[in-house]
Amino acid sequence: MSLVLRNLQRAVPIRRAPLRKKMEIVRSVLGVQKFDLGIICVDNKNIQHINRIYREKNIPTDVLSFPFHEVTATHGLCHLLGFTHSTEAEWQKMYQKEKQVLEELSRRTGTRLQPLSRGLF
Repeated sequence: MSLVLRNLQRAVPIRRAPLRKKMEIVRSVLGVQKFDLGIICVDNKNIQHINRIYREKNIPTDVLSFPFHEVTATHGLCHLLGFTHSTEAEWQKMYQKEKQVLEELSRRTGTRLQPLSRGLF
């Protein structure tokens, strides 16, 4: 399946082609070639923000991993239903809808999901 690599930081030089080859080997060794995998490299400020939202730990960490598809699908569906986040008022409406949906999904599945746009404004 797919392997998506994104480098959203500038602190550490990353060569994507060698990283992709190594990750494909790791996937093969672990026997998880059938799963989609996304690797996003971010700086300390951004990973601290994500860590605070999802783990309630206000510190940078070296890695976070979780099934993100529920959150991105919810965000995308809200856009398809006409929600946007171009202004603070629009964001408030979309954020509340995403939060409502993800809280119910979390309740039903035992997960802890938060909207992607948390803290946008």
